[in-house]
Amino acid sequence: MAATQTEHSPAFTPEQLQSVRGTLMSPRRLKTEVLAGLVVALALIPEAIAFSIIAGVDPRIGLFASFTMAVTIAFVGGRPAMISAATGAIALVIAPLVKTHGVDYFVAAVILAGIFQIILGLSGVAKLMRFIPRSVMVGFVNALAILIFMSQVPELIGVPWLVYPLTALGLVIVFGLPKLTRAVPAPLVAIVVLTLITVFAAVAVPTVGDKGELPDSLPTLFVPNVPFSLETLQIIFPFSLAMAFVGLLESLMTAKLVDDVTDTRSHKTREAWGQGVANVVTGFFGGMGGCAMIGQTMINVKASGARTRISTFLAGVFLLILVVALGGIVSLIPMAALVAVMIFVSVATFDWHSIHPRTLKIMPKSETAVMIATVIGTVATHNLAVGVGVGVMVAMVLFARRVAHLVTVERSVKTIGGHETATYVVDGELFFASSNDLYTQFEYALDPEHVVIDMHASHLWDASTIAALDAITEKYRHHGKDVKIIGLNDASTLMRERLAGKLGAGH
Repeated sequence: MAATQTEHSPAFTPEQLQSVRGTLMSPRRLKTEVLAGLVVALALIPEAIAFSIIAGVDPRIGLFASFTMAVTIAFVGGRPAMISAATGAIALVIAPLVKTHGVDYFVAAVILAGIFQIILGLSGVAKLMRFIPRSVMVGFVNALAILIFMSQVPELIGVPWLVYPLTALGLVIVFGLPKLTRAVPAPLVAIVVLTLITVFAAVAVPTVGDKGELPDSLPTLFVPNVPFSLETLQIIFPFSLAMAFVGLLESLMTAKLVDDVTDTRSHKTREAWGQGVANVVTGFFGGMGGCAMIGQTMINVKASGARTRISTFLAGVFLLILVVALGGIVSLIPMAALVAVMIFVSVATFDWHSIHPRTLKIMPKSETAVMIATVIGTVATHNLAVGVGVGVMVAMVLFARRVAHLVTVERSVKTIGGHETATYVVDGELFFASSNDLYTQFEYALDPEHVVIDMHASHLWDASTIAALDAITEKYRHHGKDVKIIGLNDASTLMRERLAGKLGAGH
C-alpha cells in the first residue's frame, strides 16, 4: 500500500519515473514497461518490412536493423523511452544506392553515416535545436500525424470488406478501453482481440505475414565487401551524409517532443552520438540503419505509458523473439489491428489545440504561417527533414521582416555650436534586412551642412549595415555636407573600424 501511494504522490517526479532501478523494484511500473515494449515490437514488424521494401532490400535487413537499433540505443541514447529503428526517412535517402551499387555499398554507407553522427554529436550539433522555433515543432508534430495516417490508407484500399469492421472494432478498443482501465495497454488488447477473431472465425484478411517473409535465424556479424578506397568513399559519401543529417534531425525533434510529453529533459548530445553508435552497430550486423521513430515512440510513451530504457530494450528483444521464434504466430496478426493502432497514434500525436479557432484567432499570423509551411513541406515531400528546413527558413524570413520594421529613424534640426545641424537618432537592430531600408530614411538634399547620426540606441550586426553606413556618408559628401556618426557601442565600433571603406561601392 505504501509503495502504491509513493508512486502516485506529487513527490514522485517525472525524472524519478525514468529510473531503471526504481522501475525494476516496482512491479506495477515494470509491467507497464514490459507490455509497452511488446506492443511496440508488434507495431515495428510491419513497419520494418515496409521500409525494407522501400529501400529495396530483403525484409530481414529492416527487421534486424530495428532489433539492433532499439537494443543499442537503450544503452547509449540520451532520451529514455524513445524508440529507434529502421525508418522510412532513412529508407528513402538510401534506396538509390541499393539500386545502383547493391547491398554491400548500402551497408558501408550506413556505417559511415553512423560515424558522421558520432562526430556531429560530439561537436555539439544537438545545440542547434535551440534555433528551431516552437511553431516549427508544432508543424513537425502535425505533419507527422498526417503522414502516419496517410501511411495507413493503402491498407484500407482494395481489401476485403471485413477489414473495415475489424478496423472499426480496433479503434473502439484503443480509444475506449483507456476510459475503463489502463491496467493493460489498449493497443495490445486490440491486437490480441482482432487476431483471435480472425483466427477462430477463419476470416481471410491481409495479415503481417503477407508483408514479407520473417527471418528464422539470428543476425550475424557482417562486414561489407567493398574496396577500401577513395572511389568507394566518393560513392557512399553523399548518401551517408544525407542519412546522418536526416537521422539526427528526426531523432532530436522526436526527443524534444518526448521531453514535452513526459515533462522531463533529455541529453540531446548523448542522443546524437548514441544514434551514431547504434547505426555503426546496425551496419556491422547487416542492417539498414535508422533513427528515432515518432509513431512507435508515441505508442510507447503516450499510448502505453512507458518512461524508461527498459521498454526500448525490450521492444528490440521482443521483436527478435517474435520474428524468429514466434514468426508463425506473428504472421497471423491482421493488418487491421495495426492500422487501428497507428490511426490512434496519429490522432493522439496531432496538436489539435494548434488549429482550434480560438488559438488561430490569438496566434500571430506569422507563427501560423510557419506551422502551415512546415506541414506542407513535410507532407508534400514525405521527408521530415525537408519540412523542418522549410519551416525554419520561413520563420527566419518572417522574423527578419518583422525585426527590419522595428528600426526607427527620428530627425530633428537644431543649432549646435553656431551651426544648423540635422540630427538623426537611429533606434533598433541593424542587419541585412533592416540596413537596406536605412539608406532611404535620410534627407540628403534638404539637410543643412552639418549632419549627426546618433547610433546609441542601435547595434550593427553585419557587413550589410557597414556598407549601408558607408553609402550614407558617401551620399552626404557628394552633396558637400559634413556627417558624423556617434554613439556606437564597442562591438559596433570595432566592426566599423575593421570594415568601413573596404566593402566596395554601393550599399
